[in-house]
Amino acid sequence: MRTHHLSSATPPCQTPPDVAPRRFRRNAMALGLALACSLSACGGSSGGTDAVLTPIDTAPSTAGGGRGFPAAGPWTSFYGPAGSVDLARMASTFRIFDIEADPDTGNFTPAQIKQLQNGGQNKVLTYFNLGSCENFRSYWSKVPAGVLSCSANKAAQLGPYEGFPDEVWMDVGNADYQALVLNYIAPRLVAQGIDGFYFDNMEIVEHGTNTTNGPCNAQCSQGGLNLIAKLRDKYPNMLFVLQNAASNTTRLGTATRAAGPVPFPSLFDGLAHEEVYKPTFDSAVESRLINWSGMNLTPGGRPFWVATLDYVGRCSNTTDAQSAFQSSRARGFSPSVSDASAGQQTVCYWPSNF
Repeated sequence: MRTHHLSSATPPCQTPPDVAPRRFRRNAMALGLALACSLSACGGSSGGTDAVLTPIDTAPSTAGGGRGFPAAGPWTSFYGPAGSVDLARMASTFRIFDIEADPDTGNFTPAQIKQLQNGGQNKVLTYFNLGSCENFRSYWSKVPAGVLSCSANKAAQLGPYEGFPDEVWMDVGNADYQALVLNYIAPRLVAQGIDGFYFDNMEIVEHGTNTTNGPCNAQCSQGGLNLIAKLRDKYPNMLFVLQNAASNTTRLGTATRAAGPVPFPSLFDGLAHEEVYKPTFDSAVESRLINWSGMNLTPGGRPFWVATLDYVGRCSNTTDAQSAFQSSRARGFSPSVSDASAGQQTVCYWPSNF
């Protein structure tokens, strides 16, 4: 679980940041092994370029099956490898998946993602870290010619992610970082056959400058909103889900697409937030989700997906799980419950009456 430790003092004219946003903690050892194998296969260089890397992709893409979620649930968030779960059971149980599809991890092949999609019945999203960069990703140091890696782009680094020595905050308004995201990171994920992106750490646009844990000035904040707009221009048919960054900075923000300014929420198909009801109830976050739901957005002519992701420690804790499901549904949200934010290496198959 990750919590941003921001200063309690919010500068005037800045929107208060999202309350205690959290994020999962991946299995870094497994990722490190996968990355080591990847680098070994392509020469093991930690800098420069390599001919086997995917070339820069600059053309707009029509990838994806269209805007909006045909079904609001059930859904699950799972960051473990496909080999550790029953894919057929998952595909028949859930309609929406949030997985780790980065090819560096080796968690899912395109064929396994296709199995989860179940003939188009289900939608598969991939985790996409925009606001920070982890040093176990291959693009931390190894990228094609024409783009800067995260480690080489010193101008975009906004300092260490407090509590996580393998990660740094990135200036989402930095042009070179945006080029890396748009022309290399995103195309690699799309090539896996996923239906959309599950954006994490975008709450950096809410940080402001009164913090040492990822300070983000006005240029950085607006640049982050515009980065999503550029991704939307590139992938007009992909599903976009924003995790945790639910404050007025995003809800009332404006982003600039190729055709001009648009309301920032119009770029998304859904919003998800962790730890709304469990392990403790967060009334401030629930209010933010209610505000988003009240906007009555209809991406692709379908209802905007507002989801909750709560943690109850273990899959056998049906009492707390049922409470979280009921509280979420009472507000019209789509609930999911897992073991722990630092886990999500298992899938909890809750009874259908949840």
